[in-house]
Amino acid sequence: MTYPMFLSRNLPCNSCHRGWWWLAWQRRSYVQGQLVGTQRQYFYYIDHQGMLFLDDARIKNFTSCFKEKKFLRFFLSRVRLNRSANAHDWPFVSRCGSEMNFIRCDDLPVVYQTLVRGDGGRWDLSWGDENGLMRVEFEPSSVAMCRETGRVYHPAPDLHGGVGLIRSKLAIEISSKFMFESEASCQPTGIDWQGQLHELHHDVLKLLPGLPALGRHSESE
Repeated sequence: MTYPMFLSRNLPCNSCHRGWWWLAWQRRSYVQGQLVGTQRQYFYYIDHQGMLFLDDARIKNFTSCFKEKKFLRFFLSRVRLNRSANAHDWPFVSRCGSEMNFIRCDDLPVVYQTLVRGDGGRWDLSWGDENGLMRVEFEPSSVAMCRETGRVYHPAPDLHGGVGLIRSKLAIEISSKFMFESEASCQPTGIDWQGQLHELHHDVLKLLPGLPALGRHSESE
């Protein structure tokens, strides 16, 4: 599918909070499966819930996202920062042999969807699906909330940028444990996790300015 080269400044933002960056996106064009030299190219989109779609899917919801676990593990485990010339348009890539999959995101490619029990009774954050397809150990003191958007983040594997977004449903659950210095404060200073108080250091927020953020300036869900 080829997109027309235009930009309408009068279209309203939709319920997915796409905002100005979605309007600008309409200027760009590509064809799924296009051949550039010897490289076959495909284009994908990851939303703020962690669902993966073909970028040109006209309707993006649970019925149209990819769900096959083997494919999701293969695809998402290979996500890397795009170092090529089109990185501004497609900040992330996932290589599959001679094929290159280009990815844009509402925020980040790693979106934590659930907390699941890990080894030794620890808690892990799951991404890729809600059943622990891929996991990282949950570190309560490493959770951080962005003051400007209210979105909540947690460290991710360095290969994937070092930081992941916690999807809104899970973020609400975790943020209910936040501790604040005062009622007027909008930045949590600690988290009461399983009866133990952990001081929040917010170090993960320092990584965000160095990562692409097509949708990070939209309002929080």
